[in-house]
Amino acid sequence: MSAELRSFIFLDQLQPQTMCYLGTWIKGSLPRSDVAAQVIEVAPGLDIEPLTDVALKHTEVQAGILVVERQFGYLEIHSRSTEAVRSASAAVLEALDAKASDATAPTVLASRIVSRIDAQHAFLINRNKIGSMALQGESLFVLEMQPASYAILATNEAEKAARIKVVDYRMIGATGRVYLSGEESDVRAAAEAAERSLRWEA
Repeated sequence: MSAELRSFIFLDQLQPQTMCYLGTWIKGSLPRSDVAAQVIEVAPGLDIEPLTDVALKHTEVQAGILVVERQFGYLEIHSRSTEAVRSASAAVLEALDAKASDATAPTVLASRIVSRIDAQHAFLINRNKIGSMALQGESLFVLEMQPASYAILATNEAEKAARIKVVDYRMIGATGRVYLSGEESDVRAAAEAAERSLRWEA
């Protein structure tokens, strides 16, 4: 198969907020906290369909996300068995005749911390959020990257690192975006973890 592998993201343990956010919009099987998951993004988008067939027939995993948008296709599979997730993911790579390292490296487009957000700013953010609410006086971390699917990795790793709130993360489309809020020190620790997860060794 000649599809471009845009991302191949293994999550060893889905964190509670990252998982609950998925539950607000996914149409497939709902994952649980601490399960292993794999996110795959390809181009052209329709090529995700035969790859989904490969993953689901290979071993016992559940699919939470299957999205074909304008340019890209997305698949998320998960299981309580890490081995099952890795096996199904390896089958997808074999079908693509690719290696995990062939995936497009993430590029950070924007990364900012806004300290002690204003009440109006919090109100405007919350009008578009799906996750927790940002509150006046909290600090806010915003992150934008390509490919979009790396947003879930950045969010998951940030949640592992600090006591923050997941306000929003968008992992479908041309770019991915992450919004996290909380106490300044926690937000800074989360930002560092999120950015570190997107830094690949050359």
